[in-house]
Amino acid sequence: MRTRQFKSESKKLMDMMINSIYTHKEIFLREIISNASDALDKLYFRSLTDSSVGLGADDFVIRIDLDKENRTIRVSDNGCGMTEDELDSNLGTIAKSGSLAFKNENEKAENVDIIGQFGVGFYSAFMVSDKVTVETKAFGSNEAFRWQSSGAEGYTIAPCEKDSFGTTVTMHLKPDTEDENYSEYLDQYRINELVKKYSDYIRHPIQMEYKTSKPVEGEEGKFEDVTELRTLNSRIPLWKKNRSEITEDEYNKFYREKFYDFEDPAKVIHTSVEGQATYHALMYIPKRAPFDFYTKDYEKGLQLYSKGVLIMDKCSDLLPDYFSFVKGLVDSEDLSLNISREMLQHDRQLKLIAKTIEKKIRSELEKMLKNEREAYEEFFKVFGIQLKFGVYNEYGLHKEDLKDLLLFTSSKEKKLVTLKEYVERMAEGQDAIYYACGETAEKIEMLPQCDAVQEKGYEVLYLTEYVDEFALKMLGEYDGKKFINICDEQLDLDTEEEKKALESENEQSKDMFEEMKNAIGDGVSSVRFTGKLKKHPVCLTSEGGISLEMEKTLNSMPGADENKVKAQIVLEINAEHPIAEKLKKLYSDDKDTLGKYAKLLYDEACLIGGRKLDDPAEHSRLVCELMTI
Repeated sequence: MRTRQFKSESKKLMDMMINSIYTHKEIFLREIISNASDALDKLYFRSLTDSSVGLGADDFVIRIDLDKENRTIRVSDNGCGMTEDELDSNLGTIAKSGSLAFKNENEKAENVDIIGQFGVGFYSAFMVSDKVTVETKAFGSNEAFRWQSSGAEGYTIAPCEKDSFGTTVTMHLKPDTEDENYSEYLDQYRINELVKKYSDYIRHPIQMEYKTSKPVEGEEGKFEDVTELRTLNSRIPLWKKNRSEITEDEYNKFYREKFYDFEDPAKVIHTSVEGQATYHALMYIPKRAPFDFYTKDYEKGLQLYSKGVLIMDKCSDLLPDYFSFVKGLVDSEDLSLNISREMLQHDRQLKLIAKTIEKKIRSELEKMLKNEREAYEEFFKVFGIQLKFGVYNEYGLHKEDLKDLLLFTSSKEKKLVTLKEYVERMAEGQDAIYYACGETAEKIEMLPQCDAVQEKGYEVLYLTEYVDEFALKMLGEYDGKKFINICDEQLDLDTEEEKKALESENEQSKDMFEEMKNAIGDGVSSVRFTGKLKKHPVCLTSEGGISLEMEKTLNSMPGADENKVKAQIVLEINAEHPIAEKLKKLYSDDKDTLGKYAKLLYDEACLIGGRKLDDPAEHSRLVCELMTI
């Protein structure tokens, strides 16, 4: 037996391998299994041209054995094995990858899914083990060798007895501590869970003896312990099969089991891409939002696989925020992984994959909108707010991509419509898209301004989500038609003659309006007559960039109490309503009562517009007082 030091001669480097590179101890099994898979692939590649190997594709296997009494986990393979020199080179030099060297030396091996690249995965075993033993015999050799190490101090290599070629890695688990329960890795169900999570799609079978109990035949109430050899992994990924070979039930079952949903998905997106970025993707749109979807704890992202091995459970870089509801996975061989295989280097391939995935999801939603309208509307009721957020977010960077996916309730038939549908059926002479904001469509419909707009034959979009108006403001226009809030000063439905007459009327009454504004106080910036109302006496409109609904939304956000946003509100009075003449008479005869009427009219306009009264008690007093005059 020969005792040797690691060729890196760096205890610090070994400590980094064990304690810093990997964030989760449980991935040690993934790394050891991946190394075993590489060894099998190397011998399989050799078998294609060397008949002496004597093994077919179905003969290669990885075996896991648990020994609770001795606290060991053993992972064995019947792969290529290693000579003494290879053992010393591959395991004696940290960051020396035999797998990568094999692939570099064999140009024809480019279709063999060699997983290892950096030669450090093996050392993850020391995160859970205080001693690791490797017994190996190279294919075609009569000699076997044992490599053993307890960590950074060094390792030993000695001849040993081994019946067959291949490699066996035995990990001696550390004692349990208050913070770490290493014994969990001796539980067969825990090992099964880790294999399913990280290595379910290794192409070779991963087998383990399962100890269970079953009823004794013919003896009621009696059970006997039995041991059976089970294959733990699925081996063939669903996403690498042809879509024509997969049933709807298979897609749905995979989704429910993999992503822990009790319902089938609303949409399945299965795609394979070759070219600058090569990958397989299987994605799902859920029917319902996860319980934490609208909380800060929700994590977006797709599962990321490299050559069938799970690298990251949620890769957020693959999904834009507005598609954060999508669940699924991506499997690519083109990714540049960092040394731990847990994180990605932000390279060109990742960006290309993310870009094509975004386009694919958008394309599928467009098809769904066109061909499955009812299903799309159900989807939009759940996740539409995310699309609207995507229009508004990042200064409208994605608004052109998302605008045709938006739906809004329309005054026409009270159904959801797209902006395209709205524009295609605009009334003759209409040059703008009209909308109104409120808590519900029913409340919006009661706004005084709605009567005038709909009387012209114009359709009104009812905006009921807090982000709706922000999204339309960011869009600015659609198909050359600007958006106009019917509660905004921009609403202009009068003829030129009507405008001139109204302008003259307002000029003559400007002193009266100033008197009324002073009586109301800071609630309004001005008072004026309007021609946009029909049967209603008053309404509130806004001037400037902040609308009444935007004021409400912004002031409801955390921290808004210190910096209140205020819209410039105008009290508009129907010039054709009897109240207009009443006000003129009061201005001439009784300015004190005029002030009370002004306050009352402002309160009434607030109530109609869904705003809270500043002083409900005063409102009640004014009503009673004016009723007794």
